[in-house]
Amino acid sequence: MRVGVYPGSFDPTTNGHLDLIHRGMKLVDKLVVGVLNNTNKQPLFSVQERVTVLEELTKDMPNVIVDSFTGLLVDFIKRHNAHIIIRGLRAVSDFEYELQMAQTNYTLDREIETIFLVTRVENSYLSSSIVKDIAKFGGHFENMVPESIVKKIKYKYNPSAN
Repeated sequence: MRVGVYPGSFDPTTNGHLDLIHRGMKLVDKLVVGVLNNTNKQPLFSVQERVTVLEELTKDMPNVIVDSFTGLLVDFIKRHNAHIIIRGLRAVSDFEYELQMAQTNYTLDREIETIFLVTRVENSYLSSSIVKDIAKFGGHFENMVPESIVKKIKYKYNPSAN
């Protein structure tokens, strides 16, 4: 069985993330969406909130599961008996970092391969950070994220408005 892992912070999940999940699940028998608990960042949503959102968004995708992790990605991959990492590339600027990470993961475990998926043009500018910046200042971000999480994001920045 080919098991792949699509890791990320998903804080919040964007349409770009969702597109990569749809495309990635076609490449493997089982796709594990790994939600990183990055202790060096102050997230908008808790790990459990991000897992819950992704579980809801992927509930109709039978070969996709969602799990969270802290620490090394290679350890998370081993826990799920996976050998493939799926990552998205938006621009040339992403490539240098992603290449470095792929080479590092391969050095840590030579059974791991990284597959890069080029982001669709309509999502090429999109990142969770951009969504958060726009939402924080009351801008229009609704077309950048799945409809089901728009209210959740707005509530995080303005709880009294809901």
